[in-house]
Amino acid sequence: MTKDHSNIAILKEIAELLNEETEMIPMLNGALSKFLSGTKFETGWIFFIDERGKSELVVKQNLPDALSYNDCQHLKRGGCWCVSRFRNEELEKASNIIECQRIESAIEANVGEHSDITHHATVPLQSGQERFGLLNVASRNTVRFSDEDLDLLESVAFQMGSAIKRIYLTNEQQEIALVQERNRLARDLHDSVNQLLFSVTLTARAGIEMSEQPDIKETFKDIQQLTQEALTEMRALIWQLRPKGLESGLIEAIKVYAEMLNLKLAVNVSGVIQFPSRIEETLFRIAQEALNNVRKHAGVTQAEIYISVTATDVLLVVKDEGQGFNIEAHRHIPSIGLQSIVDRVHAVGGTADWVSEIGKGTELLIRLPY
Repeated sequence: MTKDHSNIAILKEIAELLNEETEMIPMLNGALSKFLSGTKFETGWIFFIDERGKSELVVKQNLPDALSYNDCQHLKRGGCWCVSRFRNEELEKASNIIECQRIESAIEANVGEHSDITHHATVPLQSGQERFGLLNVASRNTVRFSDEDLDLLESVAFQMGSAIKRIYLTNEQQEIALVQERNRLARDLHDSVNQLLFSVTLTARAGIEMSEQPDIKETFKDIQQLTQEALTEMRALIWQLRPKGLESGLIEAIKVYAEMLNLKLAVNVSGVIQFPSRIEETLFRIAQEALNNVRKHAGVTQAEIYISVTATDVLLVVKDEGQGFNIEAHRHIPSIGLQSIVDRVHAVGGTADWVSEIGKGTELLIRLPY
């Protein structure tokens, strides 16, 4: 088999893998592995770079010890010509990197063998006008790759970029379908169960007015109170399924939700409230769950929320002066609500912690990157 035919075969195998995979990281890992195993390139890594220029190392293959040391700290930090050119929209095709500060810093740190990896080639991952990040590859004792090598690298990067776009579109469609299903469920709950509970409340009120026996009056009062509580729970559930207030902004949505729960809420904000939609909804869902916990377990009718925004993350604190709980007595997360919050936080790479003491309230601390 000639070299051209060999390259075509590699690109065909990669195309088949990219078309079959539905998960982003396994897809990129598999494609990079096939590419390295079928070409002269020996090691590679992929950066995703967001709209603000923040880079994230998402895939790596066959890195020498110097580059993989301490969770690839030298690849993740410091200056980098390829990332800088990408951010400035000056990198349009596969290119040789004459010197890489990150590789040089790893070698100078003397933290492991660099296996004669001193330079690398780079190529942007994109689909049309959308740019996602960089594919970097390197080989032992190679300072410069040939035009033919770079053409091959560009071809596989084109395939990867198209596959990344496909998965993003698929995820967006799934998110739209999920929102539509939430809206349908919220509508059904409002039109059926919510109306039934409201009818029971009216019936109980009529029973109180019509009955003259104290025991029967008291029974109807209990029914009315329980039904009213169930209505409040149902309205909160409908809001969780379909947060209408979010289009008016995160803070306003949180305030309206607290008001619906009959909680007096103080909100303190520092920094500019402007997040990606996924982070904004995550913050809203966490605030909802935290306020639900205050209403159900704290034994108070007021709470405080602090939101502090920096260039890289957001800190959300929800505080109450309620009855609290003994943290030492809980080997596991003490409530389903807190577990739900932890799950949401971990899903976006954040951290969750809480401080509580009997009789001295609870403080929930959430930090999310964005």
